[in-house]
Amino acid sequence: MEASFGPTFSAVAAGTKAEGSSNYKQHRRTPSSSSTLTYSPRDDDDGMPPIGTPRRSDSAISVRSLHSESNMSLRSTFSLHEEEEDTEPQVFAEQPSVKLCCQLCCNVFKDPVITTCGHTFCRRCALTSDKCPVDAAKLTVVVNNIAVAEQIGELFIHCKYGCRATASSTNGAASSTSTVAGKPGAYEVDPLGCPFTIKLSIRIEHEASCDYRPVRCPNNPSCPPLLTMNLEAHLKECEHIKCPHSKYGCTFIGNQDTYETHLEVCKFEGLKEFLQQTDDRFHEMQLTLAQKDQDIAFLRSMLGKLSEKLDQLEKNLELKFDVLDENQSKLSEDLMEFRRDASMLNDELSHINARLNMGILGSYDPQQIFKCKGTFVGHQGPVWCLCVYSTGDLLFSGSSDKTIKVWDTCTTYKCQKTLEGHDGIVLALCIQGNRLYSGSADCTIIVWDIQTLQKVNTIRAHDNPVCTLVSSHNMLFSGSLKAIKVWDIVGTELKLKKELTGLNHWVRALVASQNHLYSGSYQTIKIWDIRSLECVHVLQTSGGSVYSIAVTNHHIVCGTYENLIHVWDIESKEQVRTLTGHVGTVYALAVISTPDQTKVFSASYDRSLRVWSMDNMICTQTLLRHQGSVTALAVSRGRLFSGAVDSTVKVWTC
Repeated sequence: MEASFGPTFSAVAAGTKAEGSSNYKQHRRTPSSSSTLTYSPRDDDDGMPPIGTPRRSDSAISVRSLHSESNMSLRSTFSLHEEEEDTEPQVFAEQPSVKLCCQLCCNVFKDPVITTCGHTFCRRCALTSDKCPVDAAKLTVVVNNIAVAEQIGELFIHCKYGCRATASSTNGAASSTSTVAGKPGAYEVDPLGCPFTIKLSIRIEHEASCDYRPVRCPNNPSCPPLLTMNLEAHLKECEHIKCPHSKYGCTFIGNQDTYETHLEVCKFEGLKEFLQQTDDRFHEMQLTLAQKDQDIAFLRSMLGKLSEKLDQLEKNLELKFDVLDENQSKLSEDLMEFRRDASMLNDELSHINARLNMGILGSYDPQQIFKCKGTFVGHQGPVWCLCVYSTGDLLFSGSSDKTIKVWDTCTTYKCQKTLEGHDGIVLALCIQGNRLYSGSADCTIIVWDIQTLQKVNTIRAHDNPVCTLVSSHNMLFSGSLKAIKVWDIVGTELKLKKELTGLNHWVRALVASQNHLYSGSYQTIKIWDIRSLECVHVLQTSGGSVYSIAVTNHHIVCGTYENLIHVWDIESKEQVRTLTGHVGTVYALAVISTPDQTKVFSASYDRSLRVWSMDNMICTQTLLRHQGSVTALAVSRGRLFSGAVDSTVKVWTC
């Protein structure tokens, strides 16, 4: 039964105060045979009859016998709690209310607390138990129950020096009321002990000064045990009084009378001041020595720390020397490389000058200059991918705003529709037949019908963002972290055909030709046979991750993280040139080929587009109109489309 905190406790307090006006009461002794302590708790308010054996006649009650035989299983469950408590006897002068007993340990509350379920338990019980026994709620201490603590503090108990263990506990007999979890637990009033009953709240104060408290003779521990009230009389008769100068060698031992006579003739008595001063100085020297020992220990500790720091500094110095040597070697290599590059540039300039003088490069044609003809505005975030549907003159753009916008590039030049369906940034777009495929940071590929501009399917493609898409031979290729998945296109469905592995990083660039698939990852371009889906060649490059790839009739071109554009011969697979000029990552490449010439367009983090002539490998034009990094390119009918972080798509024509 859980204790309540209203009128019930007020009534108990009133009854306690009425029994005495002070904290102490002297009780009447009764024969020990009537001091049986085995009884069950009684609810004073509910009038519940006791369960088990009868109550003792003089109402002296042991707190450890408050529970009946029916509660044995509960006591054994919480035996661990009981073992942690002190074994001081608590024999109550009056029977405590059951409402003042903890339902976990079945004893009177000790340091009562209120838990989150609203019930009250001993603090130790609440902290060591998992669930409330009433409603099975998790026990968490909220606040001390001051009201219950005050009620318990007002209960009168017998002084522990007026109690003794019951005969059953002394003899080790097994009894459900005399032991708790195997420990002696039943006490009764000792007729020969302290006659006072005291409030539980001042128990320690009383027992510290109780006349019945057992003490030892200060002269000789072998003297029989004494009570505090008998100590003074014993000291007058004790035959073991030592001389106060015994520590200096005096061997006198006697009673009080001979002690006073001895002091008059003791040879140390006349030197007591000198001996005291010597003791004081010795004590000061001991304190000084202890302080010096502490100082020495501190200095040793500091010396150890300084030694560790010195070792660390030596290691750091050696490491820095190693780094310095390595940097010096690298600088020497870079200097030699720079000199070789300078020599190659001089040779190239001489070659270009010779060709200019011979008229090989031809005359300047103003019609080949690209100009910005318009800007598509509407996205609410950076544009990351572009794709052209030439049949209907439609341009699709994917953005960080998780949408795909459809632009008319022939008549109205306006956004025809906004496609929504992805939960992440749209990173890749690809067209196969009348289907648009979009890849996103949400790891999915969505299939769209271009005729109706409606979503027809969603595929959970990768465990990581889909970075790039390309289609060929009725297959769709999707690139992600260290993986390329090959999908067979069956109507609106995508059937996984194979997963290409062995890739060292993110696959951010995929390009498909008639016979080959080109994939770019970290400083590597892999060339795959489009039919067997086996890797047939690997191109090693520099400049970090490959972000873009373009393939012309004669060259393989890639853009890298470190601002470079590398060019390989498509037949020999030999690197023929490295194009420089950008000062940021080359995010995208596109190709416009005519019978007369081939141009490669590059888009960069530096907000610029560059036009490269593949005939002589030089930059013929730099386009600067975007206000943010240029991230995507697409070409159609001689027009160039560029998407950027400034959320716009620009149209360029000659």
